[in-house]
Amino acid sequence: MNGSGTRGMGWGARLIVALVLVLAGAAAAVWTLAHYQRAAQTLGVVQPPPQPVVAAPTPAVAPQPPAASAPGDTARIAALEQRLSEVENATERAEGFAGRADALVVAFAARRAIDRGVALGYLENLLVDRFGAQHQAAVATVITSSHQPVRLEDLASEYEGLGPILRSGGPHDSWWTNFKREMGSLVEVHRAERPAVNAEARYNRALRRLASGDVDQALAETMRMPGAARASDWTDKARRYVAAHRALDEIESAALLAGPGSNR
Repeated sequence: MNGSGTRGMGWGARLIVALVLVLAGAAAAVWTLAHYQRAAQTLGVVQPPPQPVVAAPTPAVAPQPPAASAPGDTARIAALEQRLSEVENATERAEGFAGRADALVVAFAARRAIDRGVALGYLENLLVDRFGAQHQAAVATVITSSHQPVRLEDLASEYEGLGPILRSGGPHDSWWTNFKREMGSLVEVHRAERPAVNAEARYNRALRRLASGDVDQALAETMRMPGAARASDWTDKARRYVAAHRALDEIESAALLAGPGSNR
């Protein structure tokens, strides 16, 4: 009965049954793959999660020795270094010239003020700033002299009026000493190559020294004259004048040798 029923089923019915079975199996497979990730990965339907990539250690690279400079590069580098050295030397020389010029201007201006018998004013600070560190005594002498100015013209004119006092003796000299001095001034015997040493001759030489600006030698002649003790006011002024100009000479010499930073 069954065999006859099966044999009696047509090909169309068999095809339908087979199609139903295939669809049922496919549905079951899809459901299984959707709910079981490991089975999907096993069958190759889903790619496994990517594994973390560990970077391989980079092999250490030994430092390469610097390439040898070509002869032309070495020559150019040497030429550049020479030019840089020349520029540095020129800069130092320019700074030296500028410092020397500034120092000389200050020194000459100070001498002009002292010669004219006027106050230094702002030059006092410049003298201290430029020369005070290494020439403190000279700067102090110049500044002090400017507060009690002594002009060459005043020394010469005052000296002319001191002639009788300088040529005569002191207040404690006896009449005999004064008489011999006067006689000696009239007639003196001395060697031709040596100057006369009487009071009149010394006084005349001192006048000539003052006229030429040589106060130092004029003072030396005056101190050997009989009446020098009675001309102490003039000799004090002459000493201040000589001290001030010696200090100015020292400052001007320092200015001539001035360089970068020498004013400190």
